[in-house]
Amino acid sequence: MKSITVGIMPQEQIRARMYAIAKGEYKPKSGEPKIWFTSMKSAAEVLSDDNRALLHVIKDAQPKSISSLAEMTGRKPSNLSRTLKTMSGYGFVEMRRENNQVRPVVKVTDFRIMAC
Repeated sequence: MKSITVGIMPQEQIRARMYAIAKGEYKPKSGEPKIWFTSMKSAAEVLSDDNRALLHVIKDAQPKSISSLAEMTGRKPSNLSRTLKTMSGYGFVEMRRENNQVRPVVKVTDFRIMAC
């Protein structure tokens, strides 16, 4: 399973960094985060113990649908769907449409956090 580095930096600095990259004034180095959170609190919400445990359940059990994952974890499908959508937005999970169902597939289970 792939490991990923995520960064924590204030929104203004993230924006300034993106503009510098777009203008060609800054070239990101290998190993720098590609995913940024604006605060430790927002990173902690997405990468909570429960959410990281959920990623491991998905990786190990490879559920065929969100409803089967809900049965495995005891979470409500609506709550689970919302969590998976958030994690998908960050690229931690891929939601694959298969046979009229949506199957979650884990892309990342190991995280390195870099605070700037």
